Amino acid sequence: MVRMTRTQFVALAAMLPAAADAQAKGKVFELRTYTTVSGRLPNLLARFQNHTVKLFEKHGMTNIGYWTPVEGQSGAGNTLVYMLAHDSVEAQKKSFDAFRADPEWIKARTESEKDGKIVDKVVSVTLQATAFSKLK
Repeated sequence: MVRMTRTQFVALAAMLPAAADAQAKGKVFELRTYTTVSGRLPNLLARFQNHTVKLFEKHGMTNIGYWTPVEGQSGAGNTLVYMLAHDSVEAQKKSFDAFRADPEWIKARTESEKDGKIVDKVVSVTLQATAFSKLK
């Protein structure tokens, strides 16, 4: 089975006078959504809590927040949504390349999947803050 990741780059809203300034700063945010195989969300959450979050920091990524949909919402019980911050799109790529090659990550992933695959689908969207955003 092939794991698919979709990355979408979104340009800063140019309707505001400060748009060029904010865009020049280059900081980007990444919104990632993981859909798990049925019944495997607890395994994914344990892997993030025990390994992934620390490894993201090790490789220069800033953890912003982690969420799961509430009961009754689409994706409840099989979805993790989280946001990271990166200094730039180039830093984002460099950080993830280093993370994916890290022997500690490879070991954690392998051990967490010894009873079967956990993640069915990953969607990644890279975002820039608008000039009026409090989070930049």
